Amino acid sequence: MRVSGRPLFLNLVLLGGTLALLCWHTLSLARSPIRVGVTVALSGQYAVPGAADLEGMRLWVHDVNQRGGLLGRPVELVHYDDRSDPERATRLYERLISEDKVDLLLGPYGSDITMAASRVTESHHFPMVASGAAGEDIWARGYLNIFGIDAQAERYADPLLAAAAAAGITRLALVYADNTFPRQLARGVRRQAAHYGMRIVYEHEYPQTQTDFGPLVRQMQAAGPELVIGGTYLHDSIALVRAARQAGFAPRALAFTVGPALPEFVQTLGAQAEGVLGLVSWMRSAALPLAMDFSYRYKRLYGHNAGAQAALGYAAGQVLEAAVRLADSLDRNAIRSQLRTMTFQSLLGRYKVDATGLQTAKTTYVLQIQGGDRVLVLPASLRERALRFAPAGVDAPRRVSR
Repeated sequence: MRVSGRPLFLNLVLLGGTLALLCWHTLSLARSPIRVGVTVALSGQYAVPGAADLEGMRLWVHDVNQRGGLLGRPVELVHYDDRSDPERATRLYERLISEDKVDLLLGPYGSDITMAASRVTESHHFPMVASGAAGEDIWARGYLNIFGIDAQAERYADPLLAAAAAAGITRLALVYADNTFPRQLARGVRRQAAHYGMRIVYEHEYPQTQTDFGPLVRQMQAAGPELVIGGTYLHDSIALVRAARQAGFAPRALAFTVGPALPEFVQTLGAQAEGVLGLVSWMRSAALPLAMDFSYRYKRLYGHNAGAQAALGYAAGQVLEAAVRLADSLDRNAIRSQLRTMTFQSLLGRYKVDATGLQTAKTTYVLQIQGGDRVLVLPASLRERALRFAPAGVDAPRRVSR
């Protein structure tokens, strides 16, 4: 029986068209963005450091895409404002996973918010790299899907306390907000103070909503500490300095977390910030990988200098990227395995975690406001300028010019 050539030709055309469509669809899938989900505080009490955290992540996304993407695909950041609210962050991480179907996750800013968000990611068996959390209690719950990059909160003040002990300081005041990270910082200060034979002559935990620190400062002043260490954020660190200057309270040093690392601290306080110490996890001058290049490009893009929070956001992206590249896959089990076992040198420093995902290789630094600039003073081997403790017995605030 004779078969017509026309149907055969049409069949070949249809087959060719179908194969072309399948190839196009496969290539389209291969080039569709890898979606990285995160919440950040763009409003509420963490708005300033949260915005810096997001800026760091955005720069990382830009750099990845400039290098050709990840696994041959562009990277896209899907983010929401958690408003500095752990409950809202919980709902938003559920949305990122269940509705947005993101491929990868970065953690929010704040130990308390990360604590809440990690409950969601653990229930979904979805690995997440914490971008701005240092509270050890996050990693004390037996979770398998939360991985830290920052130094442990209990260790943040260690370099400062060693230097203070060497300078003969024996009397400390310890004040901190009623939140996860500040409380665990305080735990470490107590331990190290006992190690050096220092006495904590005043200790107080205050509500995060507190704005009037005059009475607290007067009580602290009456106790006569030589060094004040504060587990603070931006606004409370500014308020504490203002209250101390107004009261004429001038111990040998005031030291705080978070606030002094942000440009807004000096911009707001002006000359009152002079001499204040900051406990930080990153500084441009700390001889860390890519620090100068990152700082230069960050300032060109955003118009202001990068602080530690921006470096945390960028480094979290780097760590996640390294795990995906080593896994050569978006498979969550493979990524989780890499995050648990790999070592990596990021912008923030060395990444290495224990079996719980707790960062074990990171150290901290101390900055000081000198001449209106944030300069690295500890460790001494990396310092830009020497750490200045006020002379013992000075009772009035020093007047400085900018």
